[in-house]
Amino acid sequence: MIPGLRPVSGGTHQKILFRYIKKCPPGTELHCRNASNYGVKSFKPPTMNSLPVPQGSWSAAYARKQRKYNALLLGGITFCGATLMVHEQEMGKQTGLLNLSPTPEYKGTFDPPILPNSEIVVEPFEPPTLDLPPPPVTSVPAKPKDEAKTESKPQVPESKPEVKVPESKPEEKVPESKPEVKVQDKPKPKSEPKAEVKSETKAAPEKPAAAPVAATAAAPEKTVPATPDLEKEFPSTTLKDGQVVPGHVPYLIIGAGTASVSAFRAIKAADPKAKVLVVSGEGEEPYMRPPLSKELWYSDDPETPEQLNFKQWNGKSRSVYFEHPQYYTPTSELSTRPNGGVALLKNIRVTKVDPTFRTAFLEDGTAIRYEKCLIATGEAGSGVPHSATGGKPKSLVVIEQSGSDVVEKTTLFRGVADYRRLEKVVSQGKHVTIVGGGFLGSELACAIGHKSKKTGGSVSQVFPESGNMGKVLPEYLCRWTTNKVRNEGVEVITDSFLKHASPTSDGRVKLLLNTGKTITTDHVVVAVGLSPNTELGLASGLELDERQGGFRVNAELEARTNLWVAGDAACFYDVRLGRRRVEHHDHAIVSGRLAGENMTGAGKPYWHQSMFWSDLGPDVGYEAIGIIDSSLPTVGVFAKATAKDSPKAVVEETGESMRSVTEGRAETAAVESPLKHSSEPHPPTEGENYGKGVIFYLRDKKVVGLLLWNVFNRMPIARKVLKENKSYDDLSEVAKLFNLQSD
Repeated sequence: MIPGLRPVSGGTHQKILFRYIKKCPPGTELHCRNASNYGVKSFKPPTMNSLPVPQGSWSAAYARKQRKYNALLLGGITFCGATLMVHEQEMGKQTGLLNLSPTPEYKGTFDPPILPNSEIVVEPFEPPTLDLPPPPVTSVPAKPKDEAKTESKPQVPESKPEVKVPESKPEEKVPESKPEVKVQDKPKPKSEPKAEVKSETKAAPEKPAAAPVAATAAAPEKTVPATPDLEKEFPSTTLKDGQVVPGHVPYLIIGAGTASVSAFRAIKAADPKAKVLVVSGEGEEPYMRPPLSKELWYSDDPETPEQLNFKQWNGKSRSVYFEHPQYYTPTSELSTRPNGGVALLKNIRVTKVDPTFRTAFLEDGTAIRYEKCLIATGEAGSGVPHSATGGKPKSLVVIEQSGSDVVEKTTLFRGVADYRRLEKVVSQGKHVTIVGGGFLGSELACAIGHKSKKTGGSVSQVFPESGNMGKVLPEYLCRWTTNKVRNEGVEVITDSFLKHASPTSDGRVKLLLNTGKTITTDHVVVAVGLSPNTELGLASGLELDERQGGFRVNAELEARTNLWVAGDAACFYDVRLGRRRVEHHDHAIVSGRLAGENMTGAGKPYWHQSMFWSDLGPDVGYEAIGIIDSSLPTVGVFAKATAKDSPKAVVEETGESMRSVTEGRAETAAVESPLKHSSEPHPPTEGENYGKGVIFYLRDKKVVGLLLWNVFNRMPIARKVLKENKSYDDLSEVAKLFNLQSD
């Protein structure tokens, strides 16, 4: 082999190798290093098949290792802890590092104080003198000799007379009598029976037996004092009008509107013996508000304003009151009735609620203690103190600044008192001017216009929009509605608002509009919306919503602990549409029922998407759900209506005028109609009568609201479409779900 020759490869290294070969003498054997020179017989390059196959994923292997390490760590900690515990059990008395003895031995190195009503009896190192509590101090020095007789445990006879009677060896029964000692020592009987026990424990065991009787008789005195103390703090009060106000009620409802009725019905359904007190600022029993602007005006009975009975569109008579007067329990009997009841406190309002102490205060300072409270104040009319019912109809600055003569001839329409006052004016055939073109203003215009045809009166309606309900209806449907109102004999003045109001010499009111036109009228009705009352919330420290108004509540309609809010006063969070405050009948029913159920412990969240409806007489009406705003893009699909497509037909079919109650599907029959448009669903066209149809309100190409025009009992379908929160390429296909082609 060539000395110093290294294995080489490649073209350049071959040249170097040839140089060495040429220098070698002839006959020299040349050997190069290869695999055989190193003892490797058969060398094969590794392949993928010869590599080890991994077992499972790297994460599983890592987890196995971690479990192994954790088990080792836990075993080490357990071993160390067990070793420490055994060591301290043996050496704890000397080291004192860890003392695990549950009953340490008392060495007598200190004399702990003897606390009153203590279940632990300690043997004092010296006879007790000044360490005794104040009650037994006077009796201890009087009998020092008796204490000497009981050298070991002078305090035991106070709590062990019952142990010595059945057994001859009371010392053996001391550990068994400790539970009885604990129960009997807490009432702390007088010192006189204690002295008798100490003096005669051995001679007469009969007298100590009377001590437990006295102790057990005194024990209930600590469990009962809640009721008498509560009655003293909040006694029943008699108002000036003779009504009795209970000092304490399990359920208190502030307000007597639709939500209140729905709430106490839910409470009584869950708790039949519940005692509920309803505080109302009005002098009426709870009643329905929708008929005040609809059916009551179509009655020809002169007793209607007093009896408040009306005929539904199907001709059946009904009262506006939810319950008969006999349904309500007198307030003076509410606390004593074993089966409970619902009591109504009228003509007084709640001015403050203290959620911390669960107390409500009336306007005269009377306090009512409650366990659960519901604020369901809703809104009030002009004849009711607004803070009594939680809200007030909006007024106009022009009216308020015009003097008392104009204010006296103005009605902010909302309640029964407002209806009676306005009905008296209309029955006398006088002229009425309605300011406002929304739901309430348009309903009143049609209703009063219909009645004025019989009484010889007249009606004018003024509003700044281009047509009736211009804030909610599309422009084409708004114009059609305005013509409908005019056909009822109403003078509709659009695009106008009040600029000045003044009294006239003959006792009327002169209104000046922005256009320069003047109207001389006998009475003014303001229907421009509602504003929630915040006085109760500010006085009670409740959270108010600055944008929507009302009391902010959680998903269970709870504003504070044991304090709920329902109806128009509640500002709740809608998972689809955001935080909202709804002022409609259906919302009052559903939210009141849910609040009542939650007051009895149901704990249900509010998920219902409320609907509302409006009728322009017995022939035209609509139902709506979601966000109904004319500023949003809309898509309408209409078809020919039949005689069954009207509010009157719905009431005749279901027998119920409150359409928030009748949401089931109704079948329609084929009846010929003179309306002048196609029976096939189609987009709205100018000049047609819009018999029936569906209007979709869109936001970001998604349906956020639906209005069913003369389409009734299809609200479950509308809720389903709204809940899906989808965007549709062809809404006319969606409209087919409402069966517009049915005849």
